[in-house]
Amino acid sequence: MSESQTPSEPHVPGAAEKPQPEATLDDKFPEGGSRAWGVALGNAGVTFCTLGYVNSWGVYQAYYQVNQLRDESSSAIAWIGSLQPFFMFAASLVGGPLFDRYGAKVIYPPTVVYIFTLFITSVCKEYYQFILCQGILGGIAQGLIMAPALAATPQYFNKKRGAAMGIAIAGSSLGGVILPIALNRMLTTTDLGFGWSVRVIAFLITGVLLVSVPPIRARIPPRESNFLLPRAFKELGYTSLIFGAFFVFLGMWPPLFYIPSYGIAQGMTPTLAFYLSSILNAASFPGRVIPAILSDKFGKTNTFAAAGVATGILTLCWQRVEGNAAVIVFAALYGFVSGAIISGGTVALASTPADPKDIGTYMGMGMGVVSISPLIGPPISGALEDTAQGFKAVSIFAGTVTLFGGLFVLLVSKPLGGRRILSYE
Repeated sequence: MSESQTPSEPHVPGAAEKPQPEATLDDKFPEGGSRAWGVALGNAGVTFCTLGYVNSWGVYQAYYQVNQLRDESSSAIAWIGSLQPFFMFAASLVGGPLFDRYGAKVIYPPTVVYIFTLFITSVCKEYYQFILCQGILGGIAQGLIMAPALAATPQYFNKKRGAAMGIAIAGSSLGGVILPIALNRMLTTTDLGFGWSVRVIAFLITGVLLVSVPPIRARIPPRESNFLLPRAFKELGYTSLIFGAFFVFLGMWPPLFYIPSYGIAQGMTPTLAFYLSSILNAASFPGRVIPAILSDKFGKTNTFAAAGVATGILTLCWQRVEGNAAVIVFAALYGFVSGAIISGGTVALASTPADPKDIGTYMGMGMGVVSISPLIGPPISGALEDTAQGFKAVSIFAGTVTLFGGLFVLLVSKPLGGRRILSYE
């Protein structure tokens, strides 16, 4: 007997079933157990190897500029780094629906391709080779691995979804600390050379993926309807959330790319400036976990909006940061608040579909649209840095668009999604 029935309403065979109240959806999620947490931890390993590896780009940028690609401009080399996250998020447009239709087995082919691109990168010499292998093919393979993994975790959690997704996304922070430090030390303090340094990273990532991918399994039977769900864009709450997220991510990426350059401009040594990226990624670990856990109590959309607003305000203050100590503190604070954007955005997108079978597709379509942000944000900021205003212009641009996106999520997309602005929903 459903909650909507009373003792005076006997069940009549063949009669239409009354829809269950949405609150009963919580009973369908395990909310824990070895299998559920195994999926979340496997997801963390995947983000360690994908999004965490993307965070190693600063090391490649510096190395290419004085070695294989020394005849190319720094902005041309930066396009390799911009294409990688663009194709990683854009591939989610395919990876998410594939997971909903065929389950977790879709992760295995792109895993093989991704590992292949890592080893091929170690022997690349020409600009177009790095563009094709590291930027395009590597980015697509990463997205086809990451999107299904991110879609699997929410199938096991509802009340604890924020905590589970926080753990899953936190893997990227560990990758963003370990991988660039390991790669930089091998390139600068050993005689391994570029080829074997990259191969060591490739072997490390291979080992982590061999352990992380098998535990990732779908809990819900595959969806047999359309591959994509265009009707989702008719839901104002979902569409407006994507619109706000686009601006949040548009302003989030530039500081990630340019904080080391800003440190050098402030008189910081190149060695110390390099470690700013590692400091930022280390601080993003609690930034991705703690706010995600709090989102289970204070609301998924609230947490994402708060992260956007806090990041926007902090970025606007960036132009006033002077001196080594201040730059280091800024990098740590920025790592924390921007880390909450990554976990908050994925949790918010995962919570939009009414049917758990659609989580992968909703997330994939949303991330596909947002993928344009990392593609255009850093180049726009690079053009602004070349103006007379320099980093001040970058600070104003990135801070303004991020602040706008966070406020839009709170004040517009939340009411359009049927929730009160001040509610903890």
